[in-house]
Amino acid sequence: MIKEFREFSTGAILNIANESLLEPFKTTKPIGLFTFIWTKDSEAHFEVDGVPFTLGTNTILALTPVQNFKLIEGKNLIVYQFNREFYCIKDHDKEVGCAGLIFFGNDFIPIINLSENEQTKFSLLHEVFLDELDTEDNIQAEMLRMLMARFMIKATRILKNSSDTLKSEASKIDLLRHFNVLVESHFKEEHSVTFYAEKLFKSPKTLSNTFAKFNKSPLKIIHNRIVLETKRQLLYTDKTAKEIAYDIGFDDASHLSRLFKKITSLSPSQFQKQHKNSH
Repeated sequence: MIKEFREFSTGAILNIANESLLEPFKTTKPIGLFTFIWTKDSEAHFEVDGVPFTLGTNTILALTPVQNFKLIEGKNLIVYQFNREFYCIKDHDKEVGCAGLIFFGNDFIPIINLSENEQTKFSLLHEVFLDELDTEDNIQAEMLRMLMARFMIKATRILKNSSDTLKSEASKIDLLRHFNVLVESHFKEEHSVTFYAEKLFKSPKTLSNTFAKFNKSPLKIIHNRIVLETKRQLLYTDKTAKEIAYDIGFDDASHLSRLFKKITSLSPSQFQKQHKNSH
């Protein structure tokens, strides 16, 4: 069962389906769309960016388009997928937008655990989604976007309320979110904390002190994003190490290689060989 919405004037796409939507991902590849995967009565097993992942029952996982995904096992799933044109046309950094709390970057993968009460609410919302997908008229697109906004608001509330850290450190987690959004946009050109600190009207020291409370480092977030992109290009493109380095803003491939080895304990070529041998 796959229900689709297409808006040719904007190029908007919304797909709602069961696990059949994930069948093309029996081998690892970029998920390609903003994606919610919702387990019901059984857990599911995936790989996200090469890392094995078990999703418990009555739980929603959120993925960004650039994350690499592999379906290992999953039954009775509900899957929502949409593109930037469907929901993120203005691309503003709001808490419930595509640069919001749920999709704020690749430094963490949000898991939304549904209580029995929330399961009922999300199930009702899902039924309204399905009904609206069968109602083709001139306000269908607007209705579907409103429903997705409601879905994301509800998911964001659960995510915020489920974490004592998020509740007590709201302004600090907001700064961390904004930092991740900026890194996602600029990591290929800007590798220094100073650049991002200036964009956020903070000093590098303030960022370091604030992020330390979450056991994170601004420089490490930048480096981890660079390494993640390097991994993706090593595994899923035919680019040489030199071409990858140039694409990620390094004039000298040896500088990227040293950073990669520092974080992964492997050289880029060792990582590529090891990972391709294991798949």
